[in-house]
Amino acid sequence: MAGIIGRKIGMTSVFNADGKNIPCTVIEAGPCVVTQVKTVEKDGYSALQLSFDDMKEKHSTKPLIGHFQKAKTGPKRKVAEFKNWDKEYNLGDVITSEIFLEDRWIDVTGITKGKGFQGVVKRHGYSGVGEQSHGQHNRVRAIGSLGACSTPARVFKGTRMAGRMGGEKVKVINLRLIKVITENNILIVKGSIPGPKGSYLIIEK
Repeated sequence: MAGIIGRKIGMTSVFNADGKNIPCTVIEAGPCVVTQVKTVEKDGYSALQLSFDDMKEKHSTKPLIGHFQKAKTGPKRKVAEFKNWDKEYNLGDVITSEIFLEDRWIDVTGITKGKGFQGVVKRHGYSGVGEQSHGQHNRVRAIGSLGACSTPARVFKGTRMAGRMGGEKVKVINLRLIKVITENNILIVKGSIPGPKGSYLIIEK
């Protein structure tokens, strides 16, 4: 789907016409530079490669610097491809938040906050063993029985246990676009989106 690369600024709230307070997320959407135009004849599919967020040349590599120079722009931190555009763009064109319209529905993809290695109480919502009576010690947040006995004499794959939590790619669909501030490339979206402040987002319309 056609879209743009953005950055999560934070959360706020706005009042609608009925005076109801709506929690919203503020996104900096673009400006993005078209750094590659992929065609069916050359690449096997049609798409636009967009790049976002300037960075210094010393933090990039020579192949990437040369790639961005073809579009007459400097090195960028985030690159992503978008398909199914209803408008033709050329190499070096700049795409801003003007492609979005207010009171429409968008999809946002981001990387969730990394929580590190977590137990089952935090990761899966287990209640834990509970009390520490009858000789139990430090069992309040333990996993307890997994239901495996002499048959099957093993733990099934996919059993919810402790492990790494967060840091995963998550897509939230059908978020309502409350307001578009084109002069600042700002999108105000109803609800929350994955990721911490300052993280990159893929916004699709």
